[in-house]
Amino acid sequence: MLRCVFVLSRPDLHVRGCDVVSRGRSLGRVLPLVAALALAACASKKPDDLAMDDTPADQLYNEGLAFRAAGDLKEATKKFEDVDRLHPYSEYARKSLINLAFTNYSRGEYAEAITVAKRFATLYPGSPDAAYALYIMGNSYFKQMPDVTRDQQVTAKALSIMRELVRRYPDSEYAADVRKKIRVTTDQLAGKEMETGRYYLKRHNYVAAINRFRYVVEHYQETRHIEEALSRLTEAYYALGVVNEAQTAVAVLGHNYPESQWYKDSYTLLKKGGYEPSANPQSWISKAFESTKVL
Repeated sequence: MLRCVFVLSRPDLHVRGCDVVSRGRSLGRVLPLVAALALAACASKKPDDLAMDDTPADQLYNEGLAFRAAGDLKEATKKFEDVDRLHPYSEYARKSLINLAFTNYSRGEYAEAITVAKRFATLYPGSPDAAYALYIMGNSYFKQMPDVTRDQQVTAKALSIMRELVRRYPDSEYAADVRKKIRVTTDQLAGKEMETGRYYLKRHNYVAAINRFRYVVEHYQETRHIEEALSRLTEAYYALGVVNEAQTAVAVLGHNYPESQWYKDSYTLLKKGGYEPSANPQSWISKAFESTKVL
């Protein structure tokens, strides 16, 4: 006797459990096929899956919290996923979604954490947890930042999300930590520009090198690369014969970082040609520093 329950729509079949009773001679030939299909359908679902469909949202959610508290993040993730899947419009779905972002992040599943956190921020922009969702997104990108020698798209995404968090929630409990990480990401992005600029400079492609160093000066003045960027600009402009810009770069460098070795080296380069540092107010370098009140 079959032990699972299934439903048939044909009027000439009566089903009680899996006991099928025939009302016609021809039915006997059909029963083996029906029974086999029913067994296959029952076997495709585990008993836990069948029972899960009726589990209340609050029970699943609390089980997820219990697993999370016990440190079993894998099982906690499953419970929160079940709430989101089975009870998508409940209050517990919202709570489960932010917890799901956290458990994925904590397990190192950064792509999943980003997807869930982004979905939460989109669905619940006014939620008190919206800042936390952005925090998880930003940190997930931050954890995946590659070495400075590689493509920095992930680093740029981390910076974008973290800046959005600070802009939208400047007084949140996550803002202080995010500001520190913004400095790290900007420093790495500046480092990538510097690496590329040095590459061009060594190959005497001075215009391409200047474009890279200029980007650092205009966008990453608060990073540790700014002194070298000004010094490299001096070198590139001097090599091109654009002496007035080289003089301006050294003047700005000396004004802001008088003890820097980069300044001393750049000053020596000018002196060898018989020139002195002199800031041209119309130079983009002077204007870049004036706009940030560095000069």
